[in-house]
Amino acid sequence: MPAVSYPWLVPPPELRIVKDPAATVGELLAAQAKQGGSIVLTGGSGPGAAYERAAERAPDWGRVTLWWGDERCVPPNDELSNYRLAERTLLENLEVPPRSVHRIRGELAPTDAASELDEALAGVELHFMLLGLGPDGHMASLFPGSPQLDATDRRATHGPAGLEPFVERVTMTLPTIQSANRIVFLTSGEEKADAVARAFGGEPTHDVPASLARLASVPVEVYLDEAAASKLEPR
Repeated sequence: MPAVSYPWLVPPPELRIVKDPAATVGELLAAQAKQGGSIVLTGGSGPGAAYERAAERAPDWGRVTLWWGDERCVPPNDELSNYRLAERTLLENLEVPPRSVHRIRGELAPTDAASELDEALAGVELHFMLLGLGPDGHMASLFPGSPQLDATDRRATHGPAGLEPFVERVTMTLPTIQSANRIVFLTSGEEKADAVARAFGGEPTHDVPASLARLASVPVEVYLDEAAASKLEPR
């Protein structure tokens, strides 16, 4: 698909190259937890260390409403579950749990789990949206060429994965992600350098779903290390 035209009024991404992106994002999560509001978590290989740091810095999440941007359609105790990752690294380490936890029920039929999330999100203001970046440029479970990208009339949807593990996914839709008050990406490692350059160095395009977060009304913050930033053009 052709690149999406990039409106001049949309600010460019804020690239923050730091030594330990997970630790830095953990501090951001802790600060938001102390402030309260709604926090949307992500899965993948990177955020576990951020969740551990957040629990250490802010053991009281009693003012937080917790959400997940996407989930694999597996039971909550499955090692593939994004909820299980957060339970092990964050929730089990808190002294005061969140006031409410909106787990995506991956054990349900995908249609039912997506409908449940869509209904739960009605009228909800999302204060902090944490996202990861896939090597193919996906965010949440919005993959290049996936039908989930075309779901703009609802807050959540479901569909197939674009990368292994090939498990059906439930995900917040693009408009839902773009509606968040704060959008933060966490990524690191040389293996993500190509995706970083495509998502945050070029124009937004459906070929790189993560780049479409930049069409939100708030600046997108990207926390990454030198290796992940190695293929970005100097500004």
